[in-house]
Amino acid sequence: MGEVARSGCCPPMDLFRSEPMQLVQLIIPIESAHRTVSYLGDLGLLQFKDLNADKSPFQRTYANQIKRCGEMARRLRYFKEQMLKAGVSPKYSTTPVDVNIDDLEVKLTEIESELTEMNANGEKLQRSYNELVEYKLVLHKAGEFFRSAQSRAIEQQREYESRHLGGESMETPLLQDQELLGDSSKQIKLGFLAGLVPREKSMVFERILFRATRGNVFLRQATVEDPVTDPVSGEKTEKNVFVIFYAGEKAKAKILKICEAFGANRYPFAEELGKQAQMITEVSGRLLELKTTIDAGLLHRNNLLNTIGAQFEQWDVLVRKEKSIHHILNMLSLDVTKKCLVAEGWSPIFANKQIQDALQRAALDSNSQVNAIVQVLHTRELPPTYFRTNKFTSSFQGIIDSYGVAKYQEANPTVYTVVTFPFLFAVMFGDWGHGICLLLAALYFIIREKKLSSQKLDDITEMTFGGRYVILLMALFSIYTGFIYNEFFSVPFALFAPSAYDCRDLSCRDATTVGLIKVRDTYPFGVDPVWHGTRSELPFLNSLKMKMSILLGVAQMNLGIVMSYCNAIFFRNRVNVWFQFIPQMIFLNSLFGYLALLIIVKWSTGSQADLYHILIYMFLSPTDDLGENQLFVGQRNLQLVLLLLAVVSVPWMLVPKPFILKKQHEARHGVESYTPLESTDESLQVESNHDSHGHEEFEFSEVFVHQLIHTIEFVLGAVSNTASYLRLWALSLAHSELSSVFYEKVLLMAWGYNNVIILIVGLIVFIFATVGVLLVMETLSAFLHALRLHWVEFQNKFYEGDGYKFHPFSFSLLDDEE
Repeated sequence: MGEVARSGCCPPMDLFRSEPMQLVQLIIPIESAHRTVSYLGDLGLLQFKDLNADKSPFQRTYANQIKRCGEMARRLRYFKEQMLKAGVSPKYSTTPVDVNIDDLEVKLTEIESELTEMNANGEKLQRSYNELVEYKLVLHKAGEFFRSAQSRAIEQQREYESRHLGGESMETPLLQDQELLGDSSKQIKLGFLAGLVPREKSMVFERILFRATRGNVFLRQATVEDPVTDPVSGEKTEKNVFVIFYAGEKAKAKILKICEAFGANRYPFAEELGKQAQMITEVSGRLLELKTTIDAGLLHRNNLLNTIGAQFEQWDVLVRKEKSIHHILNMLSLDVTKKCLVAEGWSPIFANKQIQDALQRAALDSNSQVNAIVQVLHTRELPPTYFRTNKFTSSFQGIIDSYGVAKYQEANPTVYTVVTFPFLFAVMFGDWGHGICLLLAALYFIIREKKLSSQKLDDITEMTFGGRYVILLMALFSIYTGFIYNEFFSVPFALFAPSAYDCRDLSCRDATTVGLIKVRDTYPFGVDPVWHGTRSELPFLNSLKMKMSILLGVAQMNLGIVMSYCNAIFFRNRVNVWFQFIPQMIFLNSLFGYLALLIIVKWSTGSQADLYHILIYMFLSPTDDLGENQLFVGQRNLQLVLLLLAVVSVPWMLVPKPFILKKQHEARHGVESYTPLESTDESLQVESNHDSHGHEEFEFSEVFVHQLIHTIEFVLGAVSNTASYLRLWALSLAHSELSSVFYEKVLLMAWGYNNVIILIVGLIVFIFATVGVLLVMETLSAFLHALRLHWVEFQNKFYEGDGYKFHPFSFSLLDDEE
């Protein structure tokens, strides 16, 4: 492979073959290593090899620097979480940040400690504030208990005195002033606890208290109208204020344990009304002070977060760049003098000058006395595969790469897939009304691509957006095939000319083509609209689409075999030309190429010959007379010759190639022991040869079995793959019939009722059925079938797909890696 001379730093894109690659070695002085790797990351055209693969990450030279960068990245993630909680969004700025990584580390440490302290103080203040809010509620609600109890006690005492009753009454209130009690020696001293309990636990709380104290408590609860913030969890919770009256220290100990188990917050409470009022005043004053302090703290915290947000993006990019640079430096090996770092990596040949310029600038900017040295290494290692794509071709290349990455400089199917994939999709999706709907969806994504590319999209939207240009071509080809099928939501239109046929009388209309007479020239483009809606429509379109599918399939399979010829010529592999390409072309075209020829001849002559009969009896009775199935003179002799060629091509593929490979290996094995490695570009391809079956040992039996499997696979695949292309006919027929059913059985039926409401409902059902079934499910179905035809029927003729992608060190790919 001679290197093609190209001008300019970015040569024109060549998708047919991957870029010529070279393995380069860089010897970089330690003082300029950091800046060199940084400049190469900006360039993004060098894939470094790991020269320290035998070392663990902790044994490498720059492990501490990566640990530092990881710690800075952790701080930045912490800042981002805090900004998201506070509703502060990072501001994107294009101005580069001029800060040293060491200074940034100190700054981030200071900001983290300040922010952590502010958060801790804020949490303490907020907890105190929430406790005081609960305390105030307890004071209000429990105070109402005591006031109502005292007022009832006074009323009962007055009633008691008025009746002059002696002795203790069962209805005497528990709470009475000391002077109201007759006998102080018989007085029962009751204790009480006040607090709040979650409302959802209040019933269980009351039941457990009753059981634990054997009913020797008195519990009063009051509902708090609005949810309150719990001081412990910080969540809004609906709570009840409770007051528990008890007698004895044992009961108190049980109650305290139960309160703790149920998460009930207890607060001190005075029995005297005067002290209660004083405490309410004090709590209200402290709440105002805390509110002012919390607001000032939040303002200061938000100012700090806004300051972080203004520079967050630049800091984040700087830290990620620094971490990636040290990760690359860890892949380099240290020279024996410990003054240089040695790097190896793959780069495209066209990038030589750009890499040299980057190394010179790095040496100059780092004030290094010695420039980095670049030398090309010659190796038999298979280089990575690199295709330069743009936003249009990248999605098509992604379809191919999903099957397998092309081997180095192997013929790339993407060149043809750009056209064949949307076209085969359109053959199954032929309706120019549906095609217009797809086109509008694709244009929406294309027009808004700048805005959408900068947004975070969900998985399905992102996948659709990435394939917007694939959808665009699928839509355009669908419109084209829709014009050929003459279908607009299954409705035919005489767009290009009036129909060539007219009815002889009214009896033939909408029933059959019998009685139609040709009164004009043939319809110029696509199917004549008169076929739609007749009894002959389905047999006619079935015959048309089935034969068209076979023609398209044979053409694409022939293209795949021609691509194998291109690979064989490019890799200078004459064995594959003579014993793979030629017999495969003969076998495929002797059978199915001949079938395609018969289809074209039958269309051209208007013959009534039965092609199934011809093809079947070509094998069963090749010498019999064809009779009425003869399409041209000499057809029987031609069939005999083609059948003989097909039979001969099978052993032609199977037998000679393994013996030739064995002979070549013996000759090469004898020479390689004494021949030094050639320093030419051909050395890159010694192991990338399509038929290398071992470097030192050659197992003839393995090679022969491999060739046997390959031959059987091709012979059987020629039949099955041709039949597989009939899916074009089947999917096209299904799409057309579904569209026709939705139009006739939904829209036209609703129109026939002459009712506005039924018409609107029918129109809505028609739209949803069209979008959901035809524009979503059918689109996905046709897409997957077109994908299978390319991956299996087309690419298995030539595409090995066992290469690996070129992954250069590039700062522009850092976001994707994240």
